[in-house]
Amino acid sequence: MRMFKSFAARLAEQYRRMSIQMVISLSFTAVAVVGMVFMGLSLFWRFSAETETLVEENSQRVLAQANQNLDSYLRRMMRVSDTMYYRVIKNMDLAEGSLVDAMELLYEENRDSLVSIAVFDERGGLVSATPLSALKGDARPADSGWFQAAMERMENFHFSTPHVQNLFDDPDYRYQWVVSLSRHVQLTRDGVTQSGVLLVDMGFGGIEQVCWDVELSNGGYLYLVDGDGELIYHPRQQLIYAGVLEENNLAAAQYRDGTHWEEFQGQRRQVTVKTVGYTGWKLVGVVPGDSLTADSRQMFLFGLSLLLFSVFLLAFLNFRISAHITDPIRRLEHSIKELEAGRQDVDIEEAGCYEVRRLSHSVRSMVSTMRHLMDDIIQQEAQKRQSELEVLQSQINPHFLYNTLDSVIWMTEAGRYEEAIQMVTSLARLFRISLSRGKNIIPLSDELEHARHYMNIQQIRYKNKFTTRITAQPDTQGLYTLKLIVQPILENAIYHGMASAEDDGLICVEARREGEDLIIDVTDNGLGMRPEVAASLLDEDRPQVRTSGSGIGVRNVHQRIRLTFGQAYGLTILSEPDEGTTVRIRLPALDEEGAAPYQREGVQ
Repeated sequence: MRMFKSFAARLAEQYRRMSIQMVISLSFTAVAVVGMVFMGLSLFWRFSAETETLVEENSQRVLAQANQNLDSYLRRMMRVSDTMYYRVIKNMDLAEGSLVDAMELLYEENRDSLVSIAVFDERGGLVSATPLSALKGDARPADSGWFQAAMERMENFHFSTPHVQNLFDDPDYRYQWVVSLSRHVQLTRDGVTQSGVLLVDMGFGGIEQVCWDVELSNGGYLYLVDGDGELIYHPRQQLIYAGVLEENNLAAAQYRDGTHWEEFQGQRRQVTVKTVGYTGWKLVGVVPGDSLTADSRQMFLFGLSLLLFSVFLLAFLNFRISAHITDPIRRLEHSIKELEAGRQDVDIEEAGCYEVRRLSHSVRSMVSTMRHLMDDIIQQEAQKRQSELEVLQSQINPHFLYNTLDSVIWMTEAGRYEEAIQMVTSLARLFRISLSRGKNIIPLSDELEHARHYMNIQQIRYKNKFTTRITAQPDTQGLYTLKLIVQPILENAIYHGMASAEDDGLICVEARREGEDLIIDVTDNGLGMRPEVAASLLDEDRPQVRTSGSGIGVRNVHQRIRLTFGQAYGLTILSEPDEGTTVRIRLPALDEEGAAPYQREGVQ
């Protein structure tokens, strides 16, 4: 039971992995094969039964014809006996005449079938005989079976089994096989009636010829037995008498007329029996069962070959037909896989039968709807990102403007007019770069120029408490960057790194290229911080702390970069207490052509 469940589970697993074409092909082929096998077995059984019936009918027909021929031959002998008895013996007194002339006449008319005609008295004495008339010295007719049978059953003809004629001396010394026909007769001598026996010896060759000409189907043969089962004729009679072969003649003598099946010497045989009238003899036709089996085997092999060819042909046709049916489904599946892989230009074909076309049409409509929804979502996300960037940007500009104008006010009040003019001039140039005609992707040179003006303003405010060095490697020329990303980091470095420093403060900005990335490092030699504190500054879940700085700081810049270019880019903070801090900005190295898509998408 467990093995059956395991096999069923494996079969079910194989079924789940099969393609629809394979399922259709195998299903159609299996149904067709089962139908053909059932039909083939039915035809085979029908053929076997019909073959046995035909052989049976053929045997009965052949035996009927043999019986008719044999009956005709025996009737001829019986007519000779009747003629001799009723026309000659009954009309003659043996004391006055002789039977020889009449007997010779009858013999001459039937010599092709007769061996001899003889009449014996009731003691077995010879009355008359032709053509042989001299009894052998040791002949004892009265002791013969044919004589005793005639005397005991006076009203019937009596046919003996084949035997060698041994009553008369043959001058040619021939040994002739005969079948003796004997009957009781009444002899008249001097008006006195006495019993006698009329003997007609028929040549066995006539009977043998009748049986020899018979041909049964499938290598069958015919033999003849008397009522006791003694062989009268057999095609291999001499071998049987010699003990080389055996025949089931004793059992066959007990069969009724008709067809029977028997097992003899390990072989199954079909036996047909026909009784010969007046004699009690039986014609027995034997057809070996192996021959019938051989025909059935040949038919089976032919049917098996035809079945295998039909299965091959059906499998081929089923695969072709199923392929025609399932090809549109497979193409539809392929299109869906391409859609799953992210291809946007997939053309879904509407082909095949009605149901497949409707399914393809539905999938096509669904894909079209999904594309529109995706376009809407992308547009909404772009608008959302633009809004977020604008909000972040708006948080920087007003705050810086407020601080700078506040510085201009107290400088003017303090009478520091030149410094105030320089600060206002730098502020104007700074905001001109900040506007950048509404673009957020600007040349790196503009971004660094913006940082210089910003630091000029801050150095005036902090009375040159620190110095600034801004450099760019030659391989960065022509690159573009997101604007206003250096200023907040510089602002953070001033308020957190330089505000509490005494002298010799230094802030360095360096731009360089690393492979496909643009790196901008902002380094200060301020107080620094613990690494875990530096790492937490970029944590989005960390609550914002309002300080005397921008209040937005590096996290604002980090978010803007990631919103624009993705999670692979942004800020990294490297810091140690009393050693200063480095904020590393990682951006894609974009030239003018590479920056254009970001401008077109409105991520600005």
